[in-house]
Amino acid sequence: MSRRLRPLTADGIAGLGTGCDDCSFWESGNHLEIRCGSECDGELLRSRMSEVNREWGEYGRMAHEDEVVLGFIKYAPARYFPQTRWLPAGAADPAAPLIACLHVRDEVRCRGLDRVLLHAAMRDMHGRGERWVYAYGRAAGNHVESPMPELGFLLGQGFTVDRPHPEYPLLRLEIRSLAAWTENLEAALESLLMPLGRVHRAPTPSPE
Repeated sequence: MSRRLRPLTADGIAGLGTGCDDCSFWESGNHLEIRCGSECDGELLRSRMSEVNREWGEYGRMAHEDEVVLGFIKYAPARYFPQTRWLPAGAADPAAPLIACLHVRDEVRCRGLDRVLLHAAMRDMHGRGERWVYAYGRAAGNHVESPMPELGFLLGQGFTVDRPHPEYPLLRLEIRSLAAWTENLEAALESLLMPLGRVHRAPTPSPE
């Protein structure tokens, strides 16, 4: 089996699995419940992905084992995620990149894949000359339903709280602090101990 990191594009949406295909929580400007799938508009999602790819660059990264999606990270300047205006910690800097969500399959959770995906995103953003990246953290709750990375994982990777909130704080990280990680990401992905076999379930947010 071969593992690879690939760009997250509109063509790859079908590989994300049930529950992720058409979720447009971050892309929606409507005031939504903070839950994956609270709005599902596949046309809006694909349109936004194409817009970001055209105007800014990759909309995220996906990890594959052969043709099976193991997980993904979605990021872009916060202006492309209008849902941020409704979040209780307040909107992020519209010009700065925001990590919207980070999901991995249940079968490969707690294996380090989320860390590899985060570093792949940082390497990409560092190459664009970005200095800071933001993310909203989930302090508690069901990881399957959360559109945000887990707060403890973000803090463990060096993020600090920019705007506190008891449930969904806004965090930020200076990108160069992770960009110095020079390990070959493809080699790191291959080395992860993830006995996958045949799986067909959808990826879910990482608890780490």
